[in-house]
Amino acid sequence: MSERGAAGPGPAAIQVSRIMRPDDANFAGNVHGGIILKMIEEAGAIISTRHCNSQDGEPCVAALARVERTDFLSPVCIGEVANVSAEITYTSRHSVEVQVNVMSENILTGAKKVTNKATLWYVPLSLKNVNKVVEVPPIQYVRKEQEEEGKKRYEEQKLDRLETKQRNGDVIFPIINPDRQTKEPHTVGYSQSSLIHLVGPSDCTLLGFVHGGVTMKLMDEVAGIVAARHCKTNIVTASVDAINFHEKIKKGSVITISGRMTFTSNKSMEIEVFVDADPFVDEARERYRAVSAFFTYVSLSKEGKPLPVPQLLTETEDEKRRFEEGKGRYLQTKAKRQAQLQQAALQ
Repeated sequence: MSERGAAGPGPAAIQVSRIMRPDDANFAGNVHGGIILKMIEEAGAIISTRHCNSQDGEPCVAALARVERTDFLSPVCIGEVANVSAEITYTSRHSVEVQVNVMSENILTGAKKVTNKATLWYVPLSLKNVNKVVEVPPIQYVRKEQEEEGKKRYEEQKLDRLETKQRNGDVIFPIINPDRQTKEPHTVGYSQSSLIHLVGPSDCTLLGFVHGGVTMKLMDEVAGIVAARHCKTNIVTASVDAINFHEKIKKGSVITISGRMTFTSNKSMEIEVFVDADPFVDEARERYRAVSAFFTYVSLSKEGKPLPVPQLLTETEDEKRRFEEGKGRYLQTKAKRQAQLQQAALQ
């Protein structure tokens, strides 16, 4: 059993491994961030669904509700094995917290390195009634403090989800074939991009709703296109701020994934991504906002070294406001990282 505590009736931890193929990576050989996010979500879904069905009760499937900030510490390359380990660290009455670590392995040399750490929240939905959230079996903690710390994390993410939903009325109009010749480079409009996807059976869970990992992969693709259009260089995912899954997306829906650049620092770019769903199989319902998140990308040279990022040119008052909000998030993250480094140096 892990020192952090593990599920009582369910599995303590699981590991999912897969070798990275050429179609998983960009032209420079770096595996797309969306591929890693999809693997992270699959591992989380497996362990949380197993746990929620570990006691006698109503059969259910765990649905992804939120992914906390995820940093991409090191790129994964073609030919390496991505080992994804997942562990349940907290349960409330109706939700499960799963912590996931990703380690890349060079199978020729045996060298290993940690590439990602993520925290995901799931809610169990009944197989008989998809709108019913069933109760989660409690886990056993090694120490009482672990339960208290988990409850604190639970309350914090709950508050953040509420705040995000309140500001989630913003609209990005789909930009499918824009005339970029008429737009100035390095503006929001020049790099803004959209992708339209028909949700098929292979995208969905047993309940007929889209896997969270499928959605995150598509979001990363759009964010990557925005970043590449802005820089015209090799780009990689550096981090993803909290991804909030506001509503389920049903099989047969058409989803529009739209991304726009909101902020640039000297060496990073923040891209806001929205997912809107058109439930064509349920004509009574109008288009709705399903998911939202901020992705951060960095520009790399052919040698894999960080390159300066062209400054984002803001034109409208809304763009200027979003730039200042992004700057605030950037400075907050930078200060938090420096505090963590200082704390680690003292230990």
